[in-house]
Amino acid sequence: QLQLVESGGELVQPGGSLRLSCVASGYTLDYYAIGWFRQVPGKEREDVACITSTDGGTHYADSVKGRFTISRDNAKNTVYLQMNSLKPEDTAVYFCKAGETYWGQGTQVTVSS
Repeated sequence: QLQLVESGGELVQPGGSLRLSCVASGYTLDYYAIGWFRQVPGKEREDVACITSTDGGTHYADSVKGRFTISRDNAKNTVYLQMNSLKPEDTAVYFCKAGETYWGQGTQVTVSS
């Protein structure tokens, strides 16, 4: 059974940076496309970024394009989300997802002065 654990979320000032990690256990991530999503209370979960399992192709939501970077290190069974130039509207719980089935528990990112 594949399990995902996110980490790296914390309180950061506007304009700051964070790197989120999504570490997998129980199975290799090599064969999964991985996505990062975020959710705020009362709103639907929205996709942020994704990376393929084959050629490492990436896709970003317009709201984060140019500021966030998704990457994967298959040797460490880990996917990262580098977030730069953070804005208050980036505040959310961030989740990673492997394939269509496996979700982590989320990590809180708060952008505030």
